[in-house]
Amino acid sequence: MFVAGALEGEEVRFQRRKSRRNFDEAELLEVLEASPERIDARCEAFGRCGGCALQHVSAEQQRQIKAQTLQDNLLRIGQVTPDRWLDPIVGPIWNYRRRARLGVKDVYAKDRVLVGFRERHAPYITDMHRCEILAEPVDSMIDPLSDLIGELSIKARLPQIEIAVADNAIALVFRVLDTPSAADEALLRGFGEEHGLRIYLQPGGPDSVVLLYPESPPDSLYYDLPEFDVRIAFDAVGFVQVNSDINRSMVSHAVELLDPGSDDRVLDLYCGIGNFSLPLGRRADTVLGVEGEAMLVKAASDNATLNGADNVSFRQADLSAIDGSERWLRDGWDCVLLDPARSGAQEIVNHIDTIGPRRIVYVSCHPGTLARDAGTLVNEKGYQCEAAGIIDMFPHTAHIESIAVFNK
Repeated sequence: MFVAGALEGEEVRFQRRKSRRNFDEAELLEVLEASPERIDARCEAFGRCGGCALQHVSAEQQRQIKAQTLQDNLLRIGQVTPDRWLDPIVGPIWNYRRRARLGVKDVYAKDRVLVGFRERHAPYITDMHRCEILAEPVDSMIDPLSDLIGELSIKARLPQIEIAVADNAIALVFRVLDTPSAADEALLRGFGEEHGLRIYLQPGGPDSVVLLYPESPPDSLYYDLPEFDVRIAFDAVGFVQVNSDINRSMVSHAVELLDPGSDDRVLDLYCGIGNFSLPLGRRADTVLGVEGEAMLVKAASDNATLNGADNVSFRQADLSAIDGSERWLRDGWDCVLLDPARSGAQEIVNHIDTIGPRRIVYVSCHPGTLARDAGTLVNEKGYQCEAAGIIDMFPHTAHIESIAVFNK
């Protein structure tokens, strides 16, 4: 039985919420005997909001829990024990989230529009007034957004807002199911002008996003990686790592751990918009980034041009469907960086002999799939797990980001 919000050693009352094949999930109702590790949550909505799960323990204890989970997964699933454990990559624990999707719901019974994350145990929008993990100044815009949308004629047809906080601007993307009226657009423009925001409308899929305010921004959204003299441009609904401070540290650590020489050829798989590829290009002879989505490949190529990175190129390929016959796999790669989604890099790992790198750095957002793939690399492919550790990308949540290094 997994009881969300309960700590080891506590006596609690709980209610079953979901029954699984091998375990059940439950909601914490009352703490009868508290752990000495328990602290007061900073956020008023904690316990109801599904955005955070660990505000009731200190940041240090959260990291210990996550590090232990990573160790347990590597040993239990992969039968792998690293030669050494890396110190956690840490950063700010509040106001760190620069990407978020907030739900919106006009609730007649409350006589207001709710804006926020989904509730933890229900498909409703949390009744909240601020968010402690959203980047400033968006953290305090929940109520102003509620008031704004409450004035729109389409307030019942606006289900979500995408937030993107760049180094140079803040973007809000309003998903609209009906066309806003001229008065609606005027209100949205006024909100953007008042708060210094870029306002976008999204009537359909991601390719339907259009800028409403300002009419002609001076540049694209971007973030900088100053250690490598790299600037990464991204669009308002595109994927970027949510924690800017941790991302800078993570990229630096990954490049340092991969340690490419000036004559090395590096393969960056699941490369996205070039977050690792372009910094690696400052150290290596040649870098090829591979990504499954055409829009991301184009964005990465544009970023290579933006940074004058002539030695970095990108191509599109479905990395979950490779069979080992792909010519680019056989082009002689010295080092590989992997940064897959939660499903992991199983197909790539199964064909790692074809690639033949001497060194691999694996950045993971799911310890279970990392452990599975590490088991294959170590127990079947002849690699040694030199080091592993957690990346505190998502403080106060249950998400575990980690990094591992493998040598042939």
